[in-house]
Amino acid sequence: MDRKLIESLLNRRTVRKYTEEDIPQDVLNTVIEAGVRASNCGNMQIYSIIVTKDKQRKQELCKLHFNQPMVREAPVVLTVCADVNRFHKYCQNRNAPVSYNNFLWLNVGTVDATICTQAMCDAAESLGLGICYLGTVTYMAEPIAEFLKLPKGVVPITTITMGYPKEKPELTERLPLQAVVHYESYKDYSAEDINELYKDFEDLPQIRKYIEESRQENLAQVFTNVRYKKEDALVFGRNYLEFIKKQDMF
Repeated sequence: MDRKLIESLLNRRTVRKYTEEDIPQDVLNTVIEAGVRASNCGNMQIYSIIVTKDKQRKQELCKLHFNQPMVREAPVVLTVCADVNRFHKYCQNRNAPVSYNNFLWLNVGTVDATICTQAMCDAAESLGLGICYLGTVTYMAEPIAEFLKLPKGVVPITTITMGYPKEKPELTERLPLQAVVHYESYKDYSAEDINELYKDFEDLPQIRKYIEESRQENLAQVFTNVRYKKEDALVFGRNYLEFIKKQDMF
């Protein structure tokens, strides 16, 4: 058993601050190769990876990620996309029908792009790099696609920033295994189950402080009333649906 890899996975941290040290091209290539070697549907590899290293480009991309500073400060930003465009062109070149511009294959491409991304993250961390996933891609998919010149059939799925860590954040708390693992079939949760599963999480000092600063009664209200409000989800969701239609993927 590779204890170093297991320890890396069990102790992973989201790193948002990086040194100014560049990532050598051979290291970056190894990280990307690890992503490319990851499992995917039918070995079709219906994903693409956009590498952003140019300082000015990162400054512009940062604006599209709600000005999160790690986008401009990280040596490398990777935007991973579901991509049927390349495979369609391969099919056309081989006198095969174009068949993958639909919701099913958007979903397959999303899964494959995510698997690829996590494999790159695992490789990066094993090589001493730090990473941060950005959730803003779904909210800003269309302007990000325009900035990266993504053609129809290509949809940005996730973005990671990557660099040598300038910090070592505390481990983020997670729910216990019994909160997320079901054996043989799904076991629904009673109110008592929910209280027990979330108790230790909600009792953490940083979580209690977070609740207080948000002026809410509990963490659930922080999520629903402050962080991820339904009205925002409806707006961004409609925008995202219209964008994937424009990309001929729905």
